[in-house]
Amino acid sequence: MADYDLPRDALFLGFDSSTQSLKATVLDSNLNIVATELIHFDSELPHYKTKDGVFRDPSDDGRIVSPSIMWVEALDLMLQKLAKSGLDFGKIAAVSGSGQQHGSVYWKSGSSVILSSLDATKPLVDQFGDAFSVKESPIWMDSSTTAQCREIEKAVGGALELARITGSRAHERYTGPQIRKIFETRPEVYRDTERISLVSSFMACLFVGAYASIDETDGAGMNLMDIKQRAWSKVALEATAPGLEDKLGKLAPAYAVAGHIAPYFVQRFNFHENCLVIQWSGDNPNSLAGLTLNKPGDLAISLGTSDTVFGISSDPQPRLEGHVFPNPVDKESYMVMLVYKNGSLTREDIRNRYAGKSWDAFNKFLEQTPPLNGGKIGFYYKDHEILPPLPVGFHRYILDNFTGDTLEGLTEREVPEFDSPAEVRALIEGQLLSMRAHAERFGMPAPPNRLIATGGASANERILSSVASIFGCDVFTVQRPDSASLGAALRAAHGWLCNKKGSFVPISGMYMDKLEKTSLNCRLAVSAGNSELVSKYTILMKKRMEIENGLVQKLGRY
Repeated sequence: MADYDLPRDALFLGFDSSTQSLKATVLDSNLNIVATELIHFDSELPHYKTKDGVFRDPSDDGRIVSPSIMWVEALDLMLQKLAKSGLDFGKIAAVSGSGQQHGSVYWKSGSSVILSSLDATKPLVDQFGDAFSVKESPIWMDSSTTAQCREIEKAVGGALELARITGSRAHERYTGPQIRKIFETRPEVYRDTERISLVSSFMACLFVGAYASIDETDGAGMNLMDIKQRAWSKVALEATAPGLEDKLGKLAPAYAVAGHIAPYFVQRFNFHENCLVIQWSGDNPNSLAGLTLNKPGDLAISLGTSDTVFGISSDPQPRLEGHVFPNPVDKESYMVMLVYKNGSLTREDIRNRYAGKSWDAFNKFLEQTPPLNGGKIGFYYKDHEILPPLPVGFHRYILDNFTGDTLEGLTEREVPEFDSPAEVRALIEGQLLSMRAHAERFGMPAPPNRLIATGGASANERILSSVASIFGCDVFTVQRPDSASLGAALRAAHGWLCNKKGSFVPISGMYMDKLEKTSLNCRLAVSAGNSELVSKYTILMKKRMEIENGLVQKLGRY
């Protein structure tokens, strides 16, 4: 479709500033990947002494943060790596990016001057040491703001009312409760903060050399934005902290131009001065773009540090569980999402405990244990879980007389441990059954029209086989598991095109007629499980939800 053609020699650069790493993906004008790079925080920036990219505060239960300056130095290293790889920065027509959702950065009063007067002879890290009023950014893993969540919900008329306005009830990791905690516990720091950025808009600030807007999609992950109006909610702002709107700045659509690239990058790395910076957004919204989800009924599962399930809805009904965001690549529809904190780190923990720290052994255990695990059900929470809201702990049950045909006569008994192979299968089946159950409760289709798996664990065919059996549909994967940086590069091209046209254009027009010739193409990884097994998993899922509800009543954090 000639109308959607990109300049022949142009390149589009997408970043993903995630919990554990900074990734970069470069697309050409045919939407094929021409370069990728990765900076791993723990190993390549060891002087910050992070573990899995974060600090866990032993003196403040649930407080999990990352050093803001580490993300700046990671960008220095990334641009050096890309330069050494031979990338011609002068051909990059537009840059965009993805940031771990909910994390927040606090700019000290006067920091706008630092941003606008960067010295191209020095690395960025040397220029931002004194830019932040809060040195350690609260991130999505933090669960230390329960009191602030309850205060905000009460002030707006209850949890469901907050969900109706902002797309979610108050969650500890959400930016609004994090801001309120800083306002309540460190009022002098709050006063000395002139701008609050999300991780996504923070990285965009670096590229434009000024404060960049928060985009409307990532802004919905703050408990502060009216999702229908796509504007800050006065009632939510007032419930959170005084004078907050001035500190947040304006909102912008995800496809809008944040600005031209700052002179620093033109002088130091030879970017073209006309290179556009397209609004950055959250990692999950960027994954939605990179996975080419474009119609209701499509479902994606991202298996990463956190596990997420997301799809598209034209008329979402916010609930106490799950989240609603404006679609980052469509003006009318919404993205619906479920988030699980215990993702890859919990899978690694079980691997280390029961499979000798070996993925090969882990996969062999999955292979040799039967589907349904003989009625063994496990709940594994290395960190406080979001969905369901349960504290750290492992819970194991055996269903006596389980056949998968009926719930009648089923009784569960709690046990301290399974044998090692059963532990592995209980973990994987438990995570996936929870995803399916909560997705169906949120109104997502059963089975989905198609299911796309992404994230690091989507490269594991044993896990994908369980996905197909439990969800009862074909499972597709993308060529690369890092869909967030790929989506960011695609969004850079989309934003460039919208800017050229002078108005929004549908993103699907860029690839619909040539998808199989691009890096966005999906491949069938595993065919749907047989219907009899899917039915048995449905029975197991219902029993699991019964047990889960009991655990929430007994131990739940709400």
